[in-house]
Amino acid sequence: MDFDKRRAYWRANTTLIRNLLIVWAVVSLGCSILLVQPLNALHIGSLPLGFWMAQQGAILTFVVLIFIYAISMDKLDRRNGMK
Repeated sequence: MDFDKRRAYWRANTTLIRNLLIVWAVVSLGCSILLVQPLNALHIGSLPLGFWMAQQGAILTFVVLIFIYAISMDKLDRRNGMK
């Protein structure tokens, strides 16, 4: 693989990582800390949404992002002949 293809592959990889980290930061910091009071006005069952996001939502989001990363990198690897 030549230099330009490797550079494009690495740029796509780092862009994916950056975007997923932004989503993770918005969910974990935004929903769990900064917006907890407004979110507590909403309820999931008997739990306030802000509390639920801090306890479960951020963790579930992180697990989903791991799967998104794995699937996206598999596609990127196949597209660039890495596998």
